Amino acid sequence: MDNTGKEREAVQLMAEAEKRVKGSHSFLRGLFGGNTRVEEACEMYTRAANMFKIAKNWSAAGNAFCQAAKLHMQLQSKHDSATSFVDAGNAYKKADPQEAINCLNAAIDIYTDMGRFTIAAKHHITIAEIYEAELVDIEKAIAHYEQAADYYKGEESNRQVVTVKDSANKCLLKVAAYAAQLEQYQKAIEIYEQVGTNTMDNPLLKYSAKEYFFKAALCHFIVDELNAKLALEKYEEMFPAFTDSRECKLLKKLLEAHEEQNCEAYTEAVKEFDSISRLDQWLTTMLLRIKKSIQGEGDGDLK
Repeated sequence: MDNTGKEREAVQLMAEAEKRVKGSHSFLRGLFGGNTRVEEACEMYTRAANMFKIAKNWSAAGNAFCQAAKLHMQLQSKHDSATSFVDAGNAYKKADPQEAINCLNAAIDIYTDMGRFTIAAKHHITIAEIYEAELVDIEKAIAHYEQAADYYKGEESNRQVVTVKDSANKCLLKVAAYAAQLEQYQKAIEIYEQVGTNTMDNPLLKYSAKEYFFKAALCHFIVDELNAKLALEKYEEMFPAFTDSRECKLLKKLLEAHEEQNCEAYTEAVKEFDSISRLDQWLTTMLLRIKKSIQGEGDGDLK
């Protein structure tokens, strides 16, 4: 059967499911087997949704999964309802990002009501990613990453503490990166310092701490050169391994160049660092912001 045939069959299943639901509302049906008809309708909506998926009719698939989710809730099957809302969200993601968010929020409400906060956190991340990539609403993306981090942190008393903590940190680092881009430097600094402090004593994660202290210092640097110097001293004292890192050595060169208002020395230090560790877009943006505070700054380039 080709996609057109699948879609036609899906439409027929939707119509049949609707009849079952209406039939379940009659008085006699309500007394005798009303729930059975609702269960059958649930199954039909789900089958229809999967056929719409094969036909790549994502909106229709999302709608069919939504109908199934509502009926599962009517049957008091919370887990099945949440699962169907997630399926609806994943289908809508390909056609209607806002509707995908609505469905995922419905699933989150059910999971939080059930105390399933780790699963709810994962769906908050999915919503954040939709806001990042599809709707380009960074403030809302930040809010959902923060909510996910809070839910993960709330689950740290459970057995998989390291995994949960790592998931929370990943969300917080997203928040910090965006906060810095939006010039909310204090917020970014607090998160980078917090995550850096949490990871520096962990044998598996401590190599990452230097990166977080480096980013915190850059945020300090954009705000105030003296703050950056004091922060650098604090990080070296807290985490001696930071002193020998390329990131720390770069910071010292940049501070010196900035103090001397030497644009060429600043650019040379960045160029040397980039030749070994390629600068990503975030670092490039932050380093350019610092460079612009040097008098006589040239063309706004780093290399």
